[in-house]
Amino acid sequence: MNMLRSVVLGAALVSGGLSAQTVIQGAGATFPYPLYSKWISEYQKVDPKANINYQSIGSGGGIRQILEETVDFGATDAPMTPQERAKAKSPILHIPVTMGCVVVSYNVPGVSSGLKLTPELVAGIFMGQVTKWSDPKLASANPGVKLPATPITVAYRSDGSGTTAVFTEYLAKVSADWKAKVGAGKSVKFPIGLGGKGNEGVTGLVKTTPGAVGYVELAYAKQNGLAVAAIRNKNGKFIQPSPEGVTSAASGNEIPADLCMSITDGPGAKDYPISAFTYILVHENQKDGTKGKMVADFLWWAMHEGQKFAAALDYAPLPKDVTPKIEAKLKTLKFAGKVLITKK
Repeated sequence: MNMLRSVVLGAALVSGGLSAQTVIQGAGATFPYPLYSKWISEYQKVDPKANINYQSIGSGGGIRQILEETVDFGATDAPMTPQERAKAKSPILHIPVTMGCVVVSYNVPGVSSGLKLTPELVAGIFMGQVTKWSDPKLASANPGVKLPATPITVAYRSDGSGTTAVFTEYLAKVSADWKAKVGAGKSVKFPIGLGGKGNEGVTGLVKTTPGAVGYVELAYAKQNGLAVAAIRNKNGKFIQPSPEGVTSAASGNEIPADLCMSITDGPGAKDYPISAFTYILVHENQKDGTKGKMVADFLWWAMHEGQKFAAALDYAPLPKDVTPKIEAKLKTLKFAGKVLITKK
């Protein structure tokens, strides 16, 4: 399986009509890659001059490359840490562009669907405390399901990952043991298991390993026919991952000035508990006017017209109360002191 994925579109790359310098380079999160790929394809119909190359290398890579200024935009599911922000040569904006959910996918012989997991079970499995699918704790949460004695093989992300940051943030909220022994972040030391690069790598491990369990973005699980578990939320309801569960988790949250917010382990009855925003990272002050304008226009389109493509790919559209704040943030993008978006 190709662990580094990218999408490149644009007539100029075929015809040679424009120079390579006009290509917009982006890199980062694998979590939103299926949607970004669709957006880039659709946006080229809107602006045939928009040549956008996005490499799906993980949130850690996206943050690193935007800090090194080797890309025109980065992408991450985990907001930059204060330490990362301090390394920036100029202010970097976080632009929420869509929402999705991290799912616990599994390959259990004889169990193709219907698995239920409590927060305690999720933490116990990924800490290596629950080692067989026939464990009494799993059986108790799944009455009537015939669980085999197959050993559990944990699959986790080996690269710096926003998906890992979201998943471990959730686990640190629901398990004091996890918080104390493993912690949260884009890169943590998993007690057990096999590492895979990108959502693609973990998906591949789960798909090909009987007894495996891993965490991936919903679209990857669905596109590869993986079973996904229903997770008991804070309200006590077992919730199957879906865009609707993500929308519920995002509703009613206070929106901070930097637009970075956590929506894991929400209190609502319909909230899917491992939900997250994902962000595009851009320098507030652009160094190239042509590129800066193209990036700004693409992001404006993505947060408006682009939202209609989200649900079909198992992402959730942005909440309506967030949109005006994102518009205001995008209108701060500048080149040589001049704003790049002048829409009303």
